[in-house]
Amino acid sequence: MSDIKVDGFKASDIIVDLHTAFDGFTDAERQAQVKKTKGIFELKITNDDKKEAVWTIDLKKNGVILKGLASPKADVTLIMSDDTFSQLASGKMDGQKAFLTGKLKAKGNIMLATKLAAVLQMAKAKAKL
Repeated sequence: MSDIKVDGFKASDIIVDLHTAFDGFTDAERQAQVKKTKGIFELKITNDDKKEAVWTIDLKKNGVILKGLASPKADVTLIMSDDTFSQLASGKMDGQKAFLTGKLKAKGNIMLATKLAAVLQMAKAKAKL
């Protein structure tokens, strides 16, 4: 788990929680999430010190979360600040609003980007159980 943690990022704790939730899935739950999402998200998050961290959420084949660039290529790359990601994950900010106000940039399959909120909420619910 510590291999996905990046010091100096609030997003890192959220990603670790997401990773823990994914680890708690049964194979059937994991495959259901993969089937529902069918995509690879690459998250490029910049903190207040202008340092960037990259995580990949693979919900196309394996249902895993990794630190680093997507391999194979991501279906959608989301670029945002640490604060924006924290607000999206907590539900305090809507993804569409973040996109329309320029706080969230997306490259690739933008329609897939709309599924990220559901992934974050599902993992948040699983972590609370």
